[in-house]
Amino acid sequence: MRRAERLSGILDAVAERGSVDVAELAATLGVSGATIRRDLQSLSRSQLLVRTHGGALANEVGDEVPARVKAALRQPEKKRIARAAVELIEDGAVVGMTGGTTALELARALTERRGITVVTNALNIASELVGHAGLRLVVIGGIARHSQELVGPAAEAMLANYHLDISFIGVDGLTPEEGCTTYDEMEAQTDLAFLSRARRRVVIADSSKIGRVTFARISLLSGVTDVVTDQGAPTEQLDALRRSGVQVTAV
Repeated sequence: MRRAERLSGILDAVAERGSVDVAELAATLGVSGATIRRDLQSLSRSQLLVRTHGGALANEVGDEVPARVKAALRQPEKKRIARAAVELIEDGAVVGMTGGTTALELARALTERRGITVVTNALNIASELVGHAGLRLVVIGGIARHSQELVGPAAEAMLANYHLDISFIGVDGLTPEEGCTTYDEMEAQTDLAFLSRARRRVVIADSSKIGRVTFARISLLSGVTDVVTDQGAPTEQLDALRRSGVQVTAV
């Protein structure tokens, strides 16, 4: 296992369980305890976790995971989701895209396309796409969140002027009963605006978000046409999403 994959696996475990110990990680990842201790020390120096005697703790257990941590989590799954999602985009389409680390992978996949217009409220996605030949970029203004998304009434007013062929949103939770949810109510309203302006409305979310409910509702499931996730999502959740009429792709 490469070091980057190992570090991503450690952060996945911390995010899911809140705490980890060296022996457990060594057994799971198939490396020595000394290697795990070096990895934990490196992640601690980067402030991605809190080092403890014999293991580590998450920085913000039970709260929104910091963007710098999200960027390192489930990278292989997010890349697969992005490759599947980009296939949904027709030539010449106008594409709405909110922020998030999975959306960032989708933006990177889009750089190989031509004749696409991207409308986004995410600074990191705009930075990734600006200057690429063949891509037209429209950046929505608003109040900046630590997630690098611009949200609020200004963003929603600007979006009202555009018609989108397809929108992609990231979520922090998705269930058949509660629909799409996130941690911030203002972000939820801006995400809903992206959905409401699009003909095709796609949730891109890794499996850790499926079956989970967070603070603020973005939309009921009726506001979504497609979900693209990875194969780690619970089968019963995916089946329930399909029964609700949503097109589900698990990669």
